Amino acid sequence: MDRKLIVSIIINNYNYDRFLAEAIDSVLNQTYPQIEVIVVDDGSTDDSRKIIAGYGDHILSILQPNGKQSAAFNSGFAKSKGDIIIFLDSDDYLFPDTVERIVSIWSPELAKVHYRLQVVDMVGQSLGYSSPQGTLPLSQGEVWKSILDKGGYVSTPTSGNALNRHVLEKLFPIPDAYKLTADDYLSFQVPFYGNVAAIEEPLGAYRIHNSNQWALSTVTAKRFQRFVRHDLQNFGLIIQKAEEFGYDCPSDLDQRSIGRLWSRIISLRLDPQEHPIADDRGLNLIYYGIRSLWRYSDFNWQKRLFYSIWFIWVGLLPLPLATPAIAWLYAPQYRPKFIDWSVNKIRALTK
Repeated sequence: MDRKLIVSIIINNYNYDRFLAEAIDSVLNQTYPQIEVIVVDDGSTDDSRKIIAGYGDHILSILQPNGKQSAAFNSGFAKSKGDIIIFLDSDDYLFPDTVERIVSIWSPELAKVHYRLQVVDMVGQSLGYSSPQGTLPLSQGEVWKSILDKGGYVSTPTSGNALNRHVLEKLFPIPDAYKLTADDYLSFQVPFYGNVAAIEEPLGAYRIHNSNQWALSTVTAKRFQRFVRHDLQNFGLIIQKAEEFGYDCPSDLDQRSIGRLWSRIISLRLDPQEHPIADDRGLNLIYYGIRSLWRYSDFNWQKRLFYSIWFIWVGLLPLPLATPAIAWLYAPQYRPKFIDWSVNKIRALTK
């Protein structure tokens, strides 16, 4: 382990005073000593700034008017000095040896190291699964190839990424078009600049609560409409990056990403009038989804079969019957026990 590496952890906060201290403490209590702690408060109106003031010179604080996620990232990165950068959402927190584990496998050629996050509730109790969900391993190596082939890769939320400063210098400042999705802006571009390494054990906590912009505690049409709009923006970014690097990009890229197709069919079913893609039809999305599962996904055949049935169920059944299946996919804490039991039984019988 190279103890000379400096790791900057930039905590971005907006009105999360009830979680903020836990996030800051988790950084200050790291077992790795060469850490710079930067807290960016993006115009909070609660008691966040009082909490920040209480840490004195143990942290570098940036207090600014509300400018959304990209503004917080930009301000924090501009003040940072670290070789490795972690953007930690203030409702999440890191485990004590997170940075030490990252530095132990770090090399200057890596674009990033990502690691799983334990999903917890408002009070920090584990919900019994990690993010990302499922048994697929996190993507490693030349991840850009997966992005161009499948429209994405197996990765983690913002707090589960340690990024190479030299790569970020090529991408910052983040443009205002990504003011709400600065994490996507980085996630889809960083892998084009070097290999990605992965740590499969959870090294931090990802909190689900009602105020979280992305974590699903409830299923609403507006939330999935937002997912679809941001997916369209991200596909545009991928195409732009492919052109920049001289890579070929398939014309049907938007039909290859299973996660994006989940969002599209859910958005269409919940509110077809406000669905962002006017040409989408239920039968087409069922076909695209099943095609994506069997041609482009890394799932085993049991999961491909299960999710194929899911597409048919959500796409064709009356909405009152389709809605529970939507919730079970995105919010496992609401999933009936018999579904997990059935999946495990099928897996056991086919070993």
